[in-house]
Amino acid sequence: MPPAISTHELTRRFDELIAVDALSLDVQPGEVFGLLGPNGAGKTTTIKMLITLLPPSGGEATVAGHDIRREPRLVRRSIGYVPQLLSSDGALTARENLMTSARLYHLPGSERRARIDEALEFMGLETSADRLVRTFSGGMIRRLEIAQAMLHRPEVLFLDEPTVGLDPTARKAVWEHIRGLRQAEGTTILLTTHYMDEAAELCGRVGFMHLGKLVALGTPAELAAEAGPGKDLDDAFTYFTGSGLSETGEQGGQYRDVARTRRTARRLG
Repeated sequence: MPPAISTHELTRRFDELIAVDALSLDVQPGEVFGLLGPNGAGKTTTIKMLITLLPPSGGEATVAGHDIRREPRLVRRSIGYVPQLLSSDGALTARENLMTSARLYHLPGSERRARIDEALEFMGLETSADRLVRTFSGGMIRRLEIAQAMLHRPEVLFLDEPTVGLDPTARKAVWEHIRGLRQAEGTTILLTTHYMDEAAELCGRVGFMHLGKLVALGTPAELAAEAGPGKDLDDAFTYFTGSGLSETGEQGGQYRDVARTRRTARRLG
């Protein structure tokens, strides 16, 4: 079976800055894969290329068997995407947000109500379906956004910092629903996170990026072992990406990423 996501020397330049440097990576169907690294490492740029929001400067990639350059429309039909910034409308109810997504995904009118009811139930939101989203907790909002992204049953789901700003209870609730998606639908999931416990809990494999390059790849246990006896994934993060701050690695990403994370945390909190 071909990979759900495959990149070969995928590259993105911004003038003199190489944000993603010849990335070669395969993610298998049904896998939950974590793309980890410090701010400015190239994770979000990679995702933006894979979901066709940003053209690559070089290299190749396929998602769900479709070439991101030659078949962008087929790629977009095959994926769901939950960005770090909030994507649900607080002035609408959960059901209304899902109906908007159903129309955007061109779901047949005869299927919309059943799909929406199914998504609400799966995400544990059926009793809150007709409440305004601005009254939701942060965890409920994240679950709604995942429901919106999964409404058309995509083969591949991209999650950018899915639990940033959430309290521990809400984070674990989102984890359970992410695991449920993989088990129930066989969805391939690529996520980014700065929470190493989250990556260790959810991901079968993780890849560490640093300065635009993939510097390590393996299971959480394998990478922790490479960092040394008794080490965990937090230690592996430092081992593979360095303990110091690199001015080059943070260019173009640090201020924007920190501001975005704090803004999202305030709204979800």
